[in-house]
Amino acid sequence: MQDDRRTLKAWLLAAPLEEVTARARARRDANGPARMTYSPKVFIPLTRLCTDVCHYCTFATTPSRLEAPYLAPEDVLEIARAGAAAGCREALFTLGDAPERRYAVAREWLAERGFTRTIDYVRHCAELVLKETGLLPHVNAGVLDEDDYRMLRPVAASAGLMLESTSERLLEKGMCHHGSPDKDPALRLASLAAAGRARVPVTSGVLIGIGETADERIEALLALRDLHLEHGHLQEVIVQNFCPKPGTKMAKAPEASEADFLRVVAAARILLPDEVSVQAPPNLNDERLAELIDAGIDDWGGISPVTRDHVNPEAPWPEVERLRGICAAKGLSLVERLTVYPRFVTGEDRSWLDPAIRPAVLRHADAEGLARDSLWSPGVADAAPGSVHAPLGRREEGPVAASLHRILDRAASGVTLGEDEIVALFATRGAAAQAVVEAADALRAEVSGDTVTYVVNRNINYTNICTHTCSFCAFSKTSSKAGFRDKPYNLELSEVAGRAREAVARGATEVCLQGGIHPSYTGETYLSILREVKSACPGLHVHAFSPLEVSQGARTLGMPVRDYLAMLKEAGLGSLPGTAAEILCDDIRQQICPDKLTTQEWLDVVGTAHRVGLPTTSTVMFGHLEGIEHWARHLLALRNLQLDTGGITEFVPLPLVHMEAPFYRRGECRKGPTWREAVMMHAVARLALNGSINSIQCSWVKLGMDGAAAVLAAGANDLGGVLMDESISRAAGAAHGQGVTIAELRTAAESVGRTLKQRTTLYGEVALEPA
Repeated sequence: MQDDRRTLKAWLLAAPLEEVTARARARRDANGPARMTYSPKVFIPLTRLCTDVCHYCTFATTPSRLEAPYLAPEDVLEIARAGAAAGCREALFTLGDAPERRYAVAREWLAERGFTRTIDYVRHCAELVLKETGLLPHVNAGVLDEDDYRMLRPVAASAGLMLESTSERLLEKGMCHHGSPDKDPALRLASLAAAGRARVPVTSGVLIGIGETADERIEALLALRDLHLEHGHLQEVIVQNFCPKPGTKMAKAPEASEADFLRVVAAARILLPDEVSVQAPPNLNDERLAELIDAGIDDWGGISPVTRDHVNPEAPWPEVERLRGICAAKGLSLVERLTVYPRFVTGEDRSWLDPAIRPAVLRHADAEGLARDSLWSPGVADAAPGSVHAPLGRREEGPVAASLHRILDRAASGVTLGEDEIVALFATRGAAAQAVVEAADALRAEVSGDTVTYVVNRNINYTNICTHTCSFCAFSKTSSKAGFRDKPYNLELSEVAGRAREAVARGATEVCLQGGIHPSYTGETYLSILREVKSACPGLHVHAFSPLEVSQGARTLGMPVRDYLAMLKEAGLGSLPGTAAEILCDDIRQQICPDKLTTQEWLDVVGTAHRVGLPTTSTVMFGHLEGIEHWARHLLALRNLQLDTGGITEFVPLPLVHMEAPFYRRGECRKGPTWREAVMMHAVARLALNGSINSIQCSWVKLGMDGAAAVLAAGANDLGGVLMDESISRAAGAAHGQGVTIAELRTAAESVGRTLKQRTTLYGEVALEPA
């Protein structure tokens, strides 16, 4: 092992730079989607006092040069609020190492406010920022012990400590760290290890050009690698180049050459495990941003629209749009991330985030654990970020990988894609995501033509009382005394029939019947509801009873599902809604609806319905605890079922409306899908289901009418029903009303240059379409 280590180090130091950077770049490009990340942050310099006297630093100063030793809480909050208003996600607390050890004025200031140590005050301010602004604190407070890290966990999503170097020579007289006891490499390595034991995601890094040798640079990277292999807690390693600053003892010290710096950047990517990101500060390297990309970095670090880099005030942040263009030219999309990296957010091991801070992290997170792309969530009254001309909200240009084109070609030919291929489609961003959307829309035109279909229907939810405890459902009530927005109810049969008559009078061709799993309902109850409606309206298509209700009905009558479905069909049932599917992955179902049907049970009921001659729709409920890999498995499960039975009429993505959802109120899930994710679900479904399910419906109730129109340009061909009554989304907090006019649907269709056409539930022709 040591021989391999020496051989690799020798190659890194001696090989031509082009070979080293090419290897690093290839390693980066082979590790996941083609993207570059950064964190929108606000910089909070809590104190510029420091116990150390590093000879290159202009951040640390003396008490006489400051109005106060520390920022006051109100000053901290003012900065944080400005950051939140500007779209930041991270509050970066930067400060000197334990200044109370050196300055009496620091000790006195803290004591007057009830604090003994700086780190205690840091925790207090981080808690304030988290509570008052929702920004996620990241704490750079120098050397800390395990108890300190554990104290920070509830209020800080991550922490940082630069290793800088493992060279003890730098502590000697005349060197940069002389007089800086906290820069002892052994002490810093011990502190980083303590963070690992405390289960705190940590950022570290090396500083290049402060007197270390080329060999020592590689040794520092290897030390960080060893730390991560032991604890798994390093989320990124910063390779930072020393820049001499006027007024410091190293003002005239030479910088590392560009070649030497790029070699260390590439070495970091080669040496570190794939899950550890490699970052280089863009504001210190404005003239070589493309070269850094070519050397293998995958992150730009924190960039602030509000505050300067207080450690390097002479180096302004680059414009994000300029960075985006540079990345796009290299085939990489620029994506916002959180201060805590995705694998700590979405991974099965939840111990990396303290339960107290997890809700705040989830509020900022998308399905991949990256930052949400806007303030939009399903059901909100605000306009969707996308449009019919740019469904994703922005059109980005740039090269698209040949591997993506191969997947798109396979999808267009009707081949069943692999799970990894579907995941790759969902993970696209920027120009690649634009290519996916355009391919989906082209396929829609080929399969469905230039009409947008809809059905005139009415929803009748006959009871909201339910014995199940699905964590996402704000509609159902567990008893006659339960409820938040709505009171529990159980409609009389005459009321159900009356609403069906009203629907027919208003031109409906379909009535959709669903309800909670009422404790007194049996299979006879559902049959009674069905018979009452068919007696009142013999010609009306009854689209009713979720697979869960069918299973419940069969169980209470002690008969096989097949036999019960046959009874329902004979009584006049026309088709089943493919609801209660949620996510067809049992690991997620166990978390969100543990007492509901399993994945296989749901597939069995729907497949049995098809076999007795009852068509169904199909759905997905997304934007909560699941990831894009679950979306892929869900689509494949539906595709395989359809290829087997052929009874699915359409696929309907149902974005989570989070506002009143119980698990959101408890801080346990995300805020529904992001806008990009909502668009991509429709687009990828069009591609992944091609050759099996031909109709992709969008929900104007969840997306808003402008959002639904935008999704019509991303693969969808159907606007669903006019509904007349819609209770489930409204109970969850949706703002888009309980019904829509045909004129509104027509406007949406015409906005994408298509013709609106009424259909029946089963996509047949309607004899006389309303004006």
